[in-house]
Amino acid sequence: MATDDLVETPGRRGSGGTSGLIGRGRGRGPGRDRERSAVPARLRSGRRSLWRRILTIAAIAGPGLIAANAGNDAGGIATYASAGSQYRYRMLFVMVLITIGLVVVQEMSARLGAITGKGLAALIREEFSIRMTSLALGALLVANTGIVVSEFAGIGAAFELWGVPPYITVPLAAIAIWVLVLFGSYRYAERVFLLLSLAFLAYPIAAGLGHPDWKQVGIQTVVPHFESSKAFVLLVVALIGTTISPYMQLYNAAAVVDRGIGPEEYPVERIDSVVGAIFADIISWFIIVATAAAIGGRGALTSAKEAALALRPVAGPAAEVLFGLGLLGASALAGAVVPLSTSYALAEAIGVERSVSRSFREAPLFLGLFTVQIVIGAAVALLPVNLITLLIGTQVLQGIVTPIILVFILILANRRSVLGEHVNGPIIKVVSTISIAVVAVMAVSLVVLTVLGWFGIS
Repeated sequence: MATDDLVETPGRRGSGGTSGLIGRGRGRGPGRDRERSAVPARLRSGRRSLWRRILTIAAIAGPGLIAANAGNDAGGIATYASAGSQYRYRMLFVMVLITIGLVVVQEMSARLGAITGKGLAALIREEFSIRMTSLALGALLVANTGIVVSEFAGIGAAFELWGVPPYITVPLAAIAIWVLVLFGSYRYAERVFLLLSLAFLAYPIAAGLGHPDWKQVGIQTVVPHFESSKAFVLLVVALIGTTISPYMQLYNAAAVVDRGIGPEEYPVERIDSVVGAIFADIISWFIIVATAAAIGGRGALTSAKEAALALRPVAGPAAEVLFGLGLLGASALAGAVVPLSTSYALAEAIGVERSVSRSFREAPLFLGLFTVQIVIGAAVALLPVNLITLLIGTQVLQGIVTPIILVFILILANRRSVLGEHVNGPIIKVVSTISIAVVAVMAVSLVVLTVLGWFGIS
């Protein structure tokens, strides 16, 4: 798809059809017609301009928005809700810092895909040793193991809020996601993913229903707040893990390639990546605000479902329903994106066909891996296991393994042999290095605090 197609087509549509109506008179004198038609002409021009912007944004939206929103999955919602419940608004400034890191990392991963025409796993395989590739894929597989299960658990939990048992909804959701990917094209799947992203708009409304102290919200968003306690560091690492997830970046780069975006279209895709990252973190911000306003001070939460139920007596049943809708849409979106990212990565590393637009016969490994992950995820989600610990623990695990993937992305984006003139500029190089270094330091801090805890030192 060319850039012109994305930007100019809505304008061409908007400029037709109604333009001939502007100069039409209805039995009035010419001077009066001109006087009365001036305001409607401006209004019509404004309406065309508004629709042009809406259609342009809709055309641009794609891999970047989907990848970033997938980070607001069941585990992510539980983590953000726990941040609001445990620390009220004090984590909002941390989210601002994390957003900067997400924007930089997501832009680099999309740029790598668009300029090289290859996914991250393929680039890591080509630019580094087999051992390094195995390390990256091993980290991805470990981080994704519990995530797919947690997404189907999130789908079941959302329907449970409305009295529908998970043994009915989880298998149906698994079949629907499987059919969407195996029998649809990338374009069709992308439209469904974007539609699921609309569910996140429920959280700003839920936040408003909680009647937060907006003055405090504003102050805590811009004023730094940090604590040296293990619980605080643990939650920050969990926030980093769920916001800058490795699977998001692997999916983003691979989906850019699958969509057919090249160097000429990249300026538009860059907007998608940056705006998608900001939008997703604004939603995360609202989740923290919603829970902080309604149940702040209650302590750590154990699941997104618990957060939804806790909102009911404080913010009303509407807030609970909205929170549940957001949970359903988020879990369904990530339930497709997470296994796709794993399939993309493994297929890229091996060098076999990988595309949602291919048939099972054309891409057996890619679609076979996707199928296995869906089956395992749905099956384990129905078992009587402790999914609560899995939800939060998986996010912490991601926070630890994320630096491994991010270091690969940074090195690749800095290599002129890979990106040529599109390598990181001086400012991006500094910001990205600092962002990844901070993520690594937080992960190491968590390990140190955990080891000290074994010896009774807190």
